[in-house]
Amino acid sequence: MYAIFAKELRSLFLSPLAWSLLLAMQLLLAWLFLVQLEQFLQIQPKLAGMENAPGVGQLVIAPLLDSSAVILLLLIPLLSMGMFSREASNGTLNLLFSSPVSTSAIVLGKYLALLALLAIMLLMIALMPISLLLGTAPDMGTLAAALLALALAMASYAALSLWISSLTQQPAVAAVLSCTLLFLLWIINLTGSGEISPLMEQLSLSSHFQRMLSGLVTSADITYFLLLTSVSLLLCIHRIERLRVDG
Repeated sequence: MYAIFAKELRSLFLSPLAWSLLLAMQLLLAWLFLVQLEQFLQIQPKLAGMENAPGVGQLVIAPLLDSSAVILLLLIPLLSMGMFSREASNGTLNLLFSSPVSTSAIVLGKYLALLALLAIMLLMIALMPISLLLGTAPDMGTLAAALLALALAMASYAALSLWISSLTQQPAVAAVLSCTLLFLLWIINLTGSGEISPLMEQLSLSSHFQRMLSGLVTSADITYFLLLTSVSLLLCIHRIERLRVDG
């Protein structure tokens, strides 16, 4: 598993696509961060005279991390789209199957390599709200909860995208399907009414993410992300095992 992890991580860091996506993400989020910070500074004198006025956490940090979750929903499938589909189309997946490595080790090795790159992306995002400590005092508990929510969301995005990558030999198809499914899970709470609405709320990525973003960390929300991640990985392992047996 370590050998697969090292190979995939090296491949990710040597990929122009990964560096391009990192640059695009950081430029876009830095611009959003500066715009939101400027708007906060403009209205700060008015907020000073208000009771229970929203602070920098609600007006700058929360919108930044919310935007980050949506942008990463589109970027992570692009990073993971070729992890299995490209190997299947090139025929190198059969060589991997012939090695004395378990299917679980293959999937987890690739997943951990993807998580290592996502950890760097998370750190790059976290540096922006943390930089506010130089001039203000945001609620560190709320910030920690928001970053935890983003980390869990990124892990679930990666697991689901990795599973979709195992279903097709076309990386572009894997990326489109992953983005579509993740976006559907994000907005599914907007559909349904009556008795169906609570179910849609529980299935929605955004509803669980938004609660943690506001500083409310519950076991139900953490369990949702962990279940989504583990189920996606189990489905991926099952799919690769079938390919291994059929091949």
